[in-house]
Amino acid sequence: MQVIKKAKEIMTPKERTRRTFYHEKTDRVTIGYEANDTIHKKFAKALGIKNGDMELVRQVLGVDYRGVPMVYNGKPLFDEIEDRIVHPLDGCRSRWISNSSGGYWDFCDFPLKDATDDEFYNFPVPNPDDFDYELAFDYCKSQTYYGVHLGNPSMPDIINSNGRIMGVEDILCHLVLENKAALDFIKKRADMYFGVFERILEKCKNHIDFMWIGEDLGTQIAPLISLETFRKQIRPIQQKFVDLAKVYNVPVMVHTCGSSSWVYEDFIEMGIAGVDTLQPEAVNMSPQYLVEHFGGRLCFRGCISTAGPLTYGTPVETDQICRETLDILMKCRGYHFAATHYIQDNSPVENVIAMYNAAHKYGVYQ
Repeated sequence: MQVIKKAKEIMTPKERTRRTFYHEKTDRVTIGYEANDTIHKKFAKALGIKNGDMELVRQVLGVDYRGVPMVYNGKPLFDEIEDRIVHPLDGCRSRWISNSSGGYWDFCDFPLKDATDDEFYNFPVPNPDDFDYELAFDYCKSQTYYGVHLGNPSMPDIINSNGRIMGVEDILCHLVLENKAALDFIKKRADMYFGVFERILEKCKNHIDFMWIGEDLGTQIAPLISLETFRKQIRPIQQKFVDLAKVYNVPVMVHTCGSSSWVYEDFIEMGIAGVDTLQPEAVNMSPQYLVEHFGGRLCFRGCISTAGPLTYGTPVETDQICRETLDILMKCRGYHFAATHYIQDNSPVENVIAMYNAAHKYGVYQ
């Protein structure tokens, strides 16, 4: 039995991806997929795919783009810790938290919480030379059919990623109080990612279809920081990445959680092409608000809430909210269909199936 009924396609995913970023006509919306491990395995099983094979799931769903592998091959930077996962590049730590859906790895310990200046300056940061650029190039060459993106929502991601290392309270205080050692550390990490991006873009010329960077900027009801702080501490770092992408004629999409449309005019001024996540229940983030204020000037990715019918409703309600979202966001073209975040473990598999069938049923341009 065919679980996902795909739309008729007359474009390759690569062509569809590129056209979407320039608000050009496509056969259907582009489709993205991210999910936590537990729900992904259940979903893959429902699709008849063994061992949770991610690539096969993407193919069945019609996912249009893949990420360039950024493989670190330098010496280990951090020691292993019992009952913890230690991120090999960032040094942040996670512990297992059980819940009714199984569980998840949550950030903890925060090695740079209340750090001294010396602790900031001595904390390891990878060298951009210690990544496998031949592997990145070989992968890009192999992806002539699918779109290819460089980066992801956690790069350079100043508030969120550094918050995993020092705690959210500390990172916000450091940005506002302008702690020099902390700011130098933040810039050092951003410069590392910039160096990796620069090398991959040069090595993989004409193979990269868009750059994906991230920054959490909003709660559900308000900004996390002031516009003044954004412009002083975060915008200059992001601008470097945008300017780098321009050199290689690559559009940039920024992941922004929560109520974040307050900064979108700055994004447009910076030359950013698209915004990701788009939590519709957050203040000034509904599909209608986004279209009215930024339609045709920004691409939109996401807006299918992981806190709405996809998780708490029925397949019929999931189908309905997907159709309503598509009807609004497709009006100005440039829409990438996806969930607001990784699909969570408490989302019923039947709803996830309904979500992606809706993308193919209602996401076709006339």
